[in-house]
Amino acid sequence: MTVTSTRLSPDWPCQVKAPGSYDWERSAAKWLRELVPARYASYPAFIRHPVLLARHAQIQVEHEIRVARTALQTARADLPRLGLHEGVIEHTIKLYAAELMQLQHIARSVRAVTRALVESGR
Repeated sequence: MTVTSTRLSPDWPCQVKAPGSYDWERSAAKWLRELVPARYASYPAFIRHPVLLARHAQIQVEHEIRVARTALQTARADLPRLGLHEGVIEHTIKLYAAELMQLQHIARSVRAVTRALVESGR
C-alpha cells in the first residue's frame, strides 16, 4: 500500500485518518455513518462503497444547513407567537447561528473526505 503525503486541509475531520494511511477509508466510512440517519448507514451499497455514503452525507448536511437557515431567518417572527420570552428567543437565535456555522464546517469536511475517497478509488 502506498502512503500519500497529502497535506490535510484545516477542514479535514480529526476522526478520519490521513488519506493513504493504514485503514483510513474505514475511519472515513465510520465518520460518515455518524452524519446520516442510522437506517442509511446500514445499507449494503453504502457499506461497500464509501463514496456513495459520502455523497449521501453531503446531501444530508446540505439539507440540515437549509433547515438551520430557515430556523434562524424565521425565529424573530415565529418564536414570539409561541409565547417565548425575549431572552429565550435571543439564546435560540445564537444557537441556530452557531449550529449553522458548525454545519458549514461539517459540509466542507465531507467534501474533503469525498475528494480523497474518489482519488483513492482511481
